[in-house]
Amino acid sequence: MTVGRFAPSPSGRIHLGNMLCCLLAWLSARQKEGRVVLRIEDLDTARCPRRYAEQMEEDLRWLGLRWDEGPEVGGPGGPYYQSLRNDLYQAALERLQDRGLVYPCFCTRAELHASSAPHREDGQVIYAGTCRALSSAQAAEKARKTGRSPALRLRVPEEEISFTDGHMGFYQENLARECGDFLLRRSDGMFAYQLAVVVDDAAMGVTEVVRGADLLSSTPRQLLLYHLLGLKPPAFYHFPLLLAADGHRLSKRNADAGLESLRGHCTAEEILGKLAYLAGFNPSAEPRDAESLLQDFSWEKVPGEDICIPPTLFS
Repeated sequence: MTVGRFAPSPSGRIHLGNMLCCLLAWLSARQKEGRVVLRIEDLDTARCPRRYAEQMEEDLRWLGLRWDEGPEVGGPGGPYYQSLRNDLYQAALERLQDRGLVYPCFCTRAELHASSAPHREDGQVIYAGTCRALSSAQAAEKARKTGRSPALRLRVPEEEISFTDGHMGFYQENLARECGDFLLRRSDGMFAYQLAVVVDDAAMGVTEVVRGADLLSSTPRQLLLYHLLGLKPPAFYHFPLLLAADGHRLSKRNADAGLESLRGHCTAEEILGKLAYLAGFNPSAEPRDAESLLQDFSWEKVPGEDICIPPTLFS
Protein backbone atom coordinates (compact mmCIF):
# COMPACT_ATOMS: atom_id res chain seq x y z
CA MET A 1 0.00 0.00 0.00
CA THR A 2 1.14 3.54 -0.75
CA VAL A 3 1.90 5.56 2.38
CA GLY A 4 2.40 9.28 1.81
CA ARG A 5 3.06 11.96 4.36
CA PHE A 6 2.87 15.63 5.27
CA ALA A 7 5.94 16.71 7.22
CA PRO A 8 5.62 20.45 7.90
CA SER A 9 7.97 22.45 10.10
CA PRO A 10 5.84 24.62 12.41
CA SER A 11 7.96 27.76 12.62
CA GLY A 12 4.96 29.95 11.78
CA ARG A 13 1.58 29.88 10.07
CA ILE A 14 1.53 27.77 6.90
CA HIS A 15 1.72 29.61 3.56
CA LEU A 16 0.51 28.72 0.10
CA GLY A 17 3.64 26.72 -0.72
CA ASN A 18 3.13 24.52 2.34
CA MET A 19 -0.53 24.10 1.43
CA LEU A 20 0.33 23.04 -2.12
CA CYS A 21 2.80 20.48 -0.77
CA CYS A 22 0.18 18.98 1.54
CA LEU A 23 -2.43 18.97 -1.22
CA LEU A 24 -0.15 17.20 -3.71
CA ALA A 25 0.99 14.65 -1.12
CA TRP A 26 -2.62 13.97 -0.12
CA LEU A 27 -3.85 13.62 -3.71
CA SER A 28 -0.91 11.47 -4.82
CA ALA A 29 -1.43 8.98 -1.99
CA ARG A 30 -5.23 9.00 -2.04
CA GLN A 31 -5.37 8.46 -5.81
CA LYS A 32 -3.51 5.20 -5.22
CA GLU A 33 -5.95 4.34 -2.40
CA GLY A 34 -3.12 4.89 0.04
CA ARG A 35 -2.75 6.30 3.53
CA VAL A 36 -1.39 9.65 4.72
CA VAL A 37 0.80 10.26 7.78
CA LEU A 38 1.22 13.66 9.44
CA ARG A 39 4.59 14.22 11.11
CA ILE A 40 5.55 17.50 12.76
CA GLU A 41 9.19 18.37 12.06
CA ASP A 42 9.94 20.38 15.18
CA LEU A 43 13.56 19.41 15.81
CA ASP A 44 14.33 23.07 16.52
CA THR A 45 11.96 23.50 19.45
CA ALA A 46 12.99 27.13 19.98
CA ARG A 47 11.71 28.05 16.50
CA CYS A 48 8.86 25.53 16.49
CA PRO A 49 6.85 25.81 19.72
CA ARG A 50 4.03 23.35 20.22
CA ARG A 51 1.33 26.02 19.82
CA TYR A 52 2.49 26.58 16.22
CA ALA A 53 2.20 22.84 15.53
CA GLU A 54 -1.29 22.70 17.00
CA GLN A 55 -2.33 25.69 14.86
CA MET A 56 -0.89 23.99 11.77
CA GLU A 57 -2.85 20.83 12.49
CA GLU A 58 -6.04 22.87 12.84
CA ASP A 59 -5.30 24.67 9.56
CA LEU A 60 -4.87 21.38 7.71
CA ARG A 61 -8.16 20.09 9.09
CA TRP A 62 -9.85 23.33 8.00
CA LEU A 63 -8.50 22.80 4.48
CA GLY A 64 -9.98 19.29 4.46
CA LEU A 65 -6.60 17.56 4.26
CA ARG A 66 -7.03 14.96 6.97
CA TRP A 67 -4.51 12.27 7.84
CA ASP A 68 -4.83 8.59 8.73
CA GLU A 69 -1.95 8.49 11.19
CA GLY A 70 -0.38 11.24 13.25
CA PRO A 71 -1.12 13.67 16.08
CA GLU A 72 -4.55 13.16 17.68
CA VAL A 73 -5.31 10.23 15.36
CA GLY A 74 -2.45 8.07 16.69
CA GLY A 75 -0.98 5.02 14.96
CA PRO A 76 1.90 2.54 15.17
CA GLY A 77 4.62 4.97 14.06
CA GLY A 78 4.39 7.51 16.87
CA PRO A 79 5.32 9.75 18.46
CA TYR A 80 4.60 12.09 15.56
CA TYR A 81 6.63 15.06 16.77
CA GLN A 82 10.31 14.88 15.87
CA SER A 83 11.22 16.58 19.14
CA LEU A 84 10.08 13.37 20.89
CA ARG A 85 12.06 10.99 18.66
CA ASN A 86 15.69 11.73 19.62
CA ASP A 87 16.30 8.20 20.91
CA LEU A 88 15.65 6.82 17.42
CA TYR A 89 18.06 9.29 15.83
CA GLN A 90 20.72 8.51 18.44
CA ALA A 91 20.42 4.79 17.75
CA ALA A 92 20.89 5.36 14.01
CA LEU A 93 23.85 7.65 14.66
CA GLU A 94 25.51 5.00 16.83
CA ARG A 95 25.09 2.40 14.10
CA LEU A 96 27.00 4.67 11.73
CA GLN A 97 29.63 5.45 14.38
CA ASP A 98 30.21 1.75 15.00
CA ARG A 99 31.18 1.43 11.33
CA GLY A 100 33.69 4.29 11.55
CA LEU A 101 31.62 6.51 9.24
CA VAL A 102 31.24 9.49 11.60
CA TYR A 103 33.79 12.02 12.82
CA PRO A 104 33.79 15.17 14.99
CA CYS A 105 33.93 18.57 13.32
CA PHE A 106 35.04 21.73 15.15
CA CYS A 107 34.56 24.19 12.28
CA THR A 108 32.51 27.25 13.20
CA ARG A 109 29.70 28.67 11.10
CA ALA A 110 31.89 31.67 10.26
CA GLU A 111 34.68 29.40 9.05
CA LEU A 112 32.28 27.33 6.97
CA HIS A 113 30.82 30.42 5.29
CA ALA A 114 34.13 32.18 4.68
CA SER A 115 34.39 33.69 1.21
CA SER A 116 37.15 31.24 0.29
CA ALA A 117 35.01 28.20 1.07
CA PRO A 118 33.48 26.43 -1.95
CA HIS A 119 29.71 26.92 -2.31
CA ARG A 120 27.03 25.19 -4.37
CA GLU A 121 24.82 27.15 -6.74
CA ASP A 122 22.08 27.13 -4.09
CA GLY A 123 24.42 28.78 -1.58
CA GLN A 124 25.13 25.70 0.53
CA VAL A 125 28.71 25.23 1.65
CA ILE A 126 30.62 22.29 0.19
CA TYR A 127 32.45 20.99 3.24
CA ALA A 128 36.17 20.80 2.54
CA GLY A 129 36.92 17.95 4.95
CA THR A 130 38.92 20.15 7.33
CA CYS A 131 38.38 17.87 10.35
CA ARG A 132 38.12 14.57 8.49
CA ALA A 133 41.63 13.32 9.28
CA LEU A 134 41.86 14.40 12.92
CA SER A 135 43.26 11.74 15.22
CA SER A 136 41.53 11.01 18.52
CA ALA A 137 44.23 12.97 20.30
CA GLN A 138 43.89 15.94 17.96
CA ALA A 139 40.11 15.94 18.37
CA ALA A 140 40.46 15.86 22.16
CA GLU A 141 42.89 18.78 22.03
CA LYS A 142 40.52 20.82 19.82
CA ALA A 143 37.68 20.09 22.23
CA ARG A 144 39.82 21.29 25.13
CA LYS A 145 40.88 24.48 23.34
CA THR A 146 37.45 25.42 22.00
CA GLY A 147 35.55 24.42 25.14
CA ARG A 148 32.59 23.20 23.13
CA SER A 149 31.21 19.95 21.78
CA PRO A 150 31.88 19.19 18.11
CA ALA A 151 29.33 18.63 15.39
CA LEU A 152 29.27 15.14 13.87
CA ARG A 153 29.69 14.53 10.13
CA LEU A 154 29.24 11.52 7.86
CA ARG A 155 32.11 10.42 5.63
CA VAL A 156 30.70 10.38 2.11
CA PRO A 157 32.09 8.16 -0.66
CA GLU A 158 33.61 9.33 -3.91
CA GLU A 159 30.84 8.00 -6.15
CA GLU A 160 27.75 9.08 -8.05
CA ILE A 161 24.41 8.65 -6.30
CA SER A 162 21.43 8.83 -8.64
CA PHE A 163 17.69 8.29 -8.70
CA THR A 164 14.73 8.97 -10.95
CA ASP A 165 12.28 11.42 -9.45
CA GLY A 166 8.61 10.68 -10.09
CA HIS A 167 8.10 14.20 -11.46
CA MET A 168 11.48 15.81 -12.16
CA GLY A 169 13.14 12.78 -13.75
CA PHE A 170 16.75 11.65 -13.46
CA TYR A 171 19.02 13.34 -10.92
CA GLN A 172 22.50 12.51 -9.66
CA GLU A 173 25.27 13.94 -7.52
CA ASN A 174 28.79 13.05 -6.53
CA LEU A 175 28.48 13.88 -2.84
CA ALA A 176 32.23 14.08 -2.25
CA ARG A 177 32.58 16.83 -4.88
CA GLU A 178 29.17 18.52 -4.77
CA CYS A 179 28.31 18.37 -1.08
CA GLY A 180 31.13 17.07 1.07
CA ASP A 181 30.78 15.25 4.37
CA PHE A 182 27.45 16.42 5.76
CA LEU A 183 26.13 16.95 9.26
CA LEU A 184 24.33 14.29 11.25
CA ARG A 185 24.25 16.22 14.52
CA ARG A 186 24.98 19.87 15.19
CA SER A 187 27.40 21.09 17.85
CA ASP A 188 24.46 22.07 20.07
CA GLY A 189 23.25 18.45 20.05
CA MET A 190 20.36 18.93 17.61
CA PHE A 191 20.07 16.12 15.07
CA ALA A 192 20.28 17.17 11.44
CA TYR A 193 17.31 17.07 9.08
CA GLN A 194 18.98 14.57 6.75
CA LEU A 195 19.29 11.89 9.43
CA ALA A 196 15.96 12.56 11.14
CA VAL A 197 13.87 12.46 7.97
CA VAL A 198 15.38 9.15 6.84
CA VAL A 199 14.90 7.49 10.23
CA ASP A 200 11.32 8.78 10.50
CA ASP A 201 10.14 7.95 6.99
CA ALA A 202 11.51 4.42 7.30
CA ALA A 203 10.06 3.88 10.79
CA MET A 204 6.64 5.18 9.72
CA GLY A 205 6.51 2.98 6.62
CA VAL A 206 6.44 5.92 4.20
CA THR A 207 6.66 4.72 0.60
CA GLU A 208 6.17 8.05 -1.21
CA VAL A 209 7.67 11.45 -0.40
CA VAL A 210 6.20 14.55 -2.04
CA ARG A 211 8.06 17.82 -1.41
CA GLY A 212 9.32 21.00 -3.03
CA ALA A 213 12.08 21.07 -5.64
CA ASP A 214 14.30 22.99 -3.22
CA LEU A 215 14.85 19.64 -1.48
CA LEU A 216 15.75 17.72 -4.64
CA SER A 217 19.47 18.07 -3.90
CA SER A 218 18.95 16.59 -0.42
CA THR A 219 17.80 13.29 -1.86
CA PRO A 220 21.23 11.77 -2.72
CA ARG A 221 22.35 12.40 0.87
CA GLN A 222 19.25 10.69 2.16
CA LEU A 223 19.62 7.79 -0.27
CA LEU A 224 23.14 7.25 1.05
CA LEU A 225 21.81 7.12 4.60
CA TYR A 226 19.06 4.68 3.60
CA HIS A 227 21.75 2.43 2.11
CA LEU A 228 24.13 2.68 5.07
CA LEU A 229 21.36 1.99 7.58
CA GLY A 230 19.94 -0.92 5.56
CA LEU A 231 16.58 0.81 5.03
CA LYS A 232 14.33 0.80 1.96
CA PRO A 233 13.97 4.28 0.43
CA PRO A 234 10.60 5.65 -0.70
CA ALA A 235 9.74 6.96 -4.13
CA PHE A 236 10.33 10.71 -4.44
CA TYR A 237 8.21 13.33 -6.18
CA HIS A 238 9.55 16.89 -6.21
CA PHE A 239 7.35 19.71 -7.46
CA PRO A 240 8.13 23.29 -8.55
CA LEU A 241 8.07 26.06 -5.99
CA LEU A 242 5.36 28.68 -5.71
CA LEU A 243 6.84 32.16 -6.02
CA ALA A 244 5.40 35.51 -5.04
CA ALA A 245 4.37 37.81 -7.88
CA ASP A 246 7.79 39.52 -7.68
CA GLY A 247 9.57 36.19 -8.18
CA HIS A 248 10.72 35.70 -4.61
CA ARG A 249 10.23 32.40 -2.76
CA LEU A 250 7.35 32.27 -0.32
CA SER A 251 8.16 32.05 3.35
CA LYS A 252 6.25 32.29 6.59
CA ARG A 253 7.14 35.98 6.55
CA ASN A 254 4.87 36.48 3.50
CA ALA A 255 1.83 37.50 5.50
CA ASP A 256 -0.41 37.85 2.44
CA ALA A 257 0.34 34.26 1.40
CA GLY A 258 -0.21 32.88 4.91
CA LEU A 259 -3.35 31.17 6.07
CA GLU A 260 -3.84 33.68 8.87
CA SER A 261 -4.59 36.32 6.22
CA LEU A 262 -6.24 34.06 3.64
CA ARG A 263 -8.81 32.60 6.04
CA GLY A 264 -10.19 36.10 6.46
CA HIS A 265 -11.43 36.33 2.88
CA CYS A 266 -11.16 32.87 1.25
CA THR A 267 -12.92 29.58 1.90
CA ALA A 268 -10.92 26.37 2.04
CA GLU A 269 -12.43 25.33 -1.30
CA GLU A 270 -11.40 28.62 -2.91
CA ILE A 271 -7.80 28.17 -1.73
CA LEU A 272 -7.57 24.54 -2.90
CA GLY A 273 -9.20 25.33 -6.24
CA LYS A 274 -6.74 28.14 -6.94
CA LEU A 275 -3.74 26.07 -5.85
CA ALA A 276 -4.87 23.22 -8.13
CA TYR A 277 -5.28 25.73 -10.97
CA LEU A 278 -1.71 26.99 -10.48
CA ALA A 279 -0.50 23.38 -10.38
CA GLY A 280 -2.19 22.60 -13.69
CA PHE A 281 -4.93 20.13 -12.79
CA ASN A 282 -7.92 22.38 -12.12
CA PRO A 283 -9.15 23.71 -15.50
CA SER A 284 -10.09 27.02 -13.88
CA ALA A 285 -9.62 28.68 -10.51
CA GLU A 286 -13.09 27.60 -9.40
CA PRO A 287 -13.49 26.42 -5.78
CA ARG A 288 -12.90 22.69 -5.28
CA ASP A 289 -12.58 20.47 -2.25
CA ALA A 290 -9.78 17.91 -2.01
CA GLU A 291 -11.99 14.92 -2.75
CA SER A 292 -13.30 16.43 -5.99
CA LEU A 293 -9.74 17.11 -7.20
CA LEU A 294 -8.84 13.41 -7.14
CA GLN A 295 -10.49 12.86 -10.54
CA ASP A 296 -8.40 15.58 -12.21
CA PHE A 297 -5.02 15.20 -10.50
CA SER A 298 -2.05 13.70 -12.32
CA TRP A 299 1.67 14.39 -12.06
CA GLU A 300 1.82 14.83 -15.85
CA LYS A 301 -0.23 18.03 -15.51
CA VAL A 302 1.99 19.59 -12.83
CA PRO A 303 4.53 22.07 -14.30
CA GLY A 304 8.24 21.40 -14.13
CA GLU A 305 9.24 25.03 -13.59
CA ASP A 306 8.60 27.31 -10.63
CA ILE A 307 5.17 28.97 -10.58
CA CYS A 308 4.57 32.69 -10.00
CA ILE A 309 1.32 33.52 -8.21
CA PRO A 310 -0.64 36.25 -10.07
CA PRO A 311 -0.88 39.25 -7.75
CA THR A 312 -4.68 39.29 -7.62
CA LEU A 313 -5.43 35.55 -7.55
CA PHE A 314 -5.82 35.27 -3.78
CA SER A 315 -6.82 38.87 -3.04
